[in-house]
Amino acid sequence: MPTDPLAWETRERRVAYSCPGFDVVNESVRYPDGSDGEFDYLSKPASVCILPFTPDGDVVCIDEWRQAVSRISHGLPVGGTEPDDEDLEAAARRELAEETGHEAETLEPLVTVEPANGIADAVLHVFVAHGCRPTAEQRLDHNENIRVRTRSLADLTDAMADGEIRDGRTVLALSYYRLFDDGDGTT
Repeated sequence: MPTDPLAWETRERRVAYSCPGFDVVNESVRYPDGSDGEFDYLSKPASVCILPFTPDGDVVCIDEWRQAVSRISHGLPVGGTEPDDEDLEAAARRELAEETGHEAETLEPLVTVEPANGIADAVLHVFVAHGCRPTAEQRLDHNENIRVRTRSLADLTDAMADGEIRDGRTVLALSYYRLFDDGDGTT
């Protein structure tokens, strides 16, 4: 039973639709005023976003087609956790290698957020990777087409401010990093 007077009570939960990557969940709920209603949301495994720096201080970026918005998205490597991942750092290292062919010397957590908690239970864990070098070929999923390139942090910040970079996960990672960057490349 909910303890906060703002909390909704979930009376029944069912998966209304399932596909690779996410489910659409329907819940019958009771609102704080005692009335009943329905609530639908997207449910998916936790994901990781990596802000990967090369030894020279440039950022390893990706360009990827995003069908939902019908355009190329410029951003950072992001992907879902998988059952075989030992932990979040392992997931971040795997995603970095799969999407960019790069491996990191060091990896540190930056922030954990719920990027769309009004419509999804998604949790995003952002990592900063240093010493990233190309060590292997990309291992893309069947529906991924990704171009890898490096850009300076200043160029990325400008591209974000100019609206070129619109991917929310990338904007969040860059903004949070810039907010707490102490100037020496660490947070």
